[in-house]
Amino acid sequence: MTYVIIVIVIVVFYLLTKNYQTEAYQHINVDVKQTLKGDLAEHEAGLLVALMAKVAKADGRVNELEAELLSLTFNDIARVFENSENVREALKVIYQKEMQSFDNTLIVSQKYLKLTQNNYVKRLKVMEYLLNLAFIDNEFSQAEFMITEDIANALEIRHADFEKLIASFEQFYANKTAQTQFGIKKAYTILGADESEDMESIKKKYRALVKEHHPDILMGQGKDQSIIDAATTKLQEINEAYEMIKKEKS
Repeated sequence: MTYVIIVIVIVVFYLLTKNYQTEAYQHINVDVKQTLKGDLAEHEAGLLVALMAKVAKADGRVNELEAELLSLTFNDIARVFENSENVREALKVIYQKEMQSFDNTLIVSQKYLKLTQNNYVKRLKVMEYLLNLAFIDNEFSQAEFMITEDIANALEIRHADFEKLIASFEQFYANKTAQTQFGIKKAYTILGADESEDMESIKKKYRALVKEHHPDILMGQGKDQSIIDAATTKLQEINEAYEMIKKEKS
């Protein structure tokens, strides 16, 4: 069964194509370790994080699963730079700043459009990632719709494509709700955990499994698409199991 790409599945390395020359320093380059030049906020990496901040905060809260996705994304973006730790901290600063206001959302989007003007597929994947972020808490609020629609328009995403992406996520969650959820015992089995373990121990196992099945890592290893697709499905099971156990524990 093919799942809608969901929950840490719209991998950053898939979003970021390798078509740019190294000297085009405003773009993310995954072929080589990149030296940051200029203002990170004007770099593709900084603009992407700024858009993430707008969407993540649109409903007024950031849940744990959302925070986990954001953290992994920061890691993925930062590791293409030579001074990755410094870049990661700088990206966090940009994120925190951009969460404070929606006033410059169109300006940020237009800057990103300018850098990716000739790559519609890339912008569409970025839009898919942003919608993934919006839907990750199993809700898609009016505020999230409005902010993602504004970004989509500014990125010159075709309306039909935007609607198709939303419909895919809505269908996924409709099916998820309709289906009988797997039992709590299966959830523990998926995480390789025991019911007697505390949440801190279970959380460590969850994070280890996320890293093990993270499509970015598999893509970086040159794995076939079929393997990456299987990891996508496995990640969905892992995340559902973790959420179920979290609710049961609380």
